[in-house]
Amino acid sequence: MFANQYYCLVAGLKEYTLDADVKGFDAPALIAEIREGVSKRDRHAIDLLYTYYDIENIISLRAGREQFSGLGHFSRQELEEELRQPVRLPAWMGRVIAAFRAESDPETPAEERSEESFEHRLLTAYYDTCARSRSGFLRHWSDFDRTLRNVTAALSARRLGLSPAGSIVGRGEIETALARSSAADFGLRSEVDYVEQVIAAMGSDANLLEKEHRLDALRWSKAEELACMHYFDLDYLLSYLVRINLIHRWAALDPARGRRMLDALMASFSEAGRRTGEGAEQTGQTPDHERDE
Repeated sequence: MFANQYYCLVAGLKEYTLDADVKGFDAPALIAEIREGVSKRDRHAIDLLYTYYDIENIISLRAGREQFSGLGHFSRQELEEELRQPVRLPAWMGRVIAAFRAESDPETPAEERSEESFEHRLLTAYYDTCARSRSGFLRHWSDFDRTLRNVTAALSARRLGLSPAGSIVGRGEIETALARSSAADFGLRSEVDYVEQVIAAMGSDANLLEKEHRLDALRWSKAEELACMHYFDLDYLLSYLVRINLIHRWAALDPARGRRMLDALMASFSEAGRRTGEGAEQTGQTPDHERDE
């Protein structure tokens, strides 16, 4: 099946002129514009990408933290209501919530309770759902994102003298190595080609923000890599959105760095836009997204 080609949408995305405070950059508005410009089927993949932020927000709510991302689908109040009675959350999230609530009942036998935390169950279900996505980008990106987060969690646990096992999300060979291996690289050098970069970033003398920036630089690079040779389709847009999310994060933490990241994104975007005419002429395809509606 041929993927939709969003020539007009890609060419029409705005380039932003920002001052030192990154004013004028509105990630939620840009996300909404892209979401409305794709087919209903492709919209599901975009929605799944942003469901991760709903999970982050649920974790923050349960931990009593004030931190709340505006990139999720639900407000704080809506999520509080969904946790009591899931109605609008995806069905797989509702099942996790219902199962946890049942296990929390004092009358539930101990042998019927899982040792896995609620948060880990939500994240595991999320990554499993992404692994079944028809979007190649989303499948590969979610696998990369989970592994990167697991490696950093394992390194943090090791540095504190704790067992990494309780910090790992997932049940594959890489996750098992992170939980059990005592090797400096967890024995993953041949499996995870960026593991040494993560170790270097986490072990540096830089401050926390600088370490986070190095990790996000890895995310940026991976998002670009996964969209290689994708100029107008869903995978390109998902890669673009991942980088928009990174800019959104750093614009809030560091306006100057956020502006530089946006400039880098727009430079790569401009190159894709330049190919719009060439691509349309070569394929002869109509850049309408209504074909799947």
